[in-house]
Amino acid sequence: MNYTLHQLRVFLEVVRQQSITRAARKMHMTQPALSIQLKNFQLQFGIPLTEVVGKKLYVTDFGQSIAQLAENVLREADAIKYKTKEYNGLFTGQLKISSASTGKYVIPYFLSGFLREHAGVDLVLDVTNKTQVVSSLKKNEVDFAVVSVVPDNIIVNEELLLENRLYLVGNSKHFDKDRPLIFREAGSATRLAMDRYLGAGKRRKRIELTSNEAIKQAVIAGLGYSIIPLIGIKNELASEELYIIPDESLPIITNWRLVWLKNKKLSPVAEAYLAYVQTNKSQIAHNSFRWYLNFKGPISGKS
Repeated sequence: MNYTLHQLRVFLEVVRQQSITRAARKMHMTQPALSIQLKNFQLQFGIPLTEVVGKKLYVTDFGQSIAQLAENVLREADAIKYKTKEYNGLFTGQLKISSASTGKYVIPYFLSGFLREHAGVDLVLDVTNKTQVVSSLKKNEVDFAVVSVVPDNIIVNEELLLENRLYLVGNSKHFDKDRPLIFREAGSATRLAMDRYLGAGKRRKRIELTSNEAIKQAVIAGLGYSIIPLIGIKNELASEELYIIPDESLPIITNWRLVWLKNKKLSPVAEAYLAYVQTNKSQIAHNSFRWYLNFKGPISGKS
């Protein structure tokens, strides 16, 4: 046999996701590229690892047993890598974090100093939608998750990072009631905040998009209005591509937070990172988010 570690990782992700499409997205690969790697790996076995029934992919019993062995192989390969770094005097290990999409504007600033201090630590940061973040947390696939709302039906510890302020935004200073409102997909924290703000049935016309970046571009293009986290529109406000619409009931305020499973045994790297955040978070917020903390919204009034 002549498989590669990369092929093992591809196969394991397919097993976890039960889908080539989702596995490719998770590994930041194109679907054809991942399919080729999976096919080359499967060709080395005389017994099928997966099968497709009614367009749905299933992992065979043999495939499940190979997946368990693959997990062990990759764990030992990582151990060799980190042991080599340890002999060079480095604090080593892997830190896995899953972040909701708006967290991408926040979490890098709470990581950069830690990674500079510990060059032997590898970071795996997955920025995705809230549903996938909560799923990764529940499956114990990550050390921490970054969310603005504590997940339901899961017991976690949390460390608050930064206030999250959401405003009603348009591409002009004047609110046009004939334009639709643009929503995130159901299940996202931003969608939850927007639903609470508007109340049931308050607006008839609506557009639904699946990312804050897509919503931001749609608002700039004049498709409608949306409630957007302030942290993600600094440049657009400065260039006057976007305007905050005054409203006495805004901003909506939540908090970005680092969460982890209540009974999880943190790795030495995860423990070190948590200690770093707890010690340095106030200074990080002061140094990196001064514009945000000092931001004064528009004069309140009826929209």
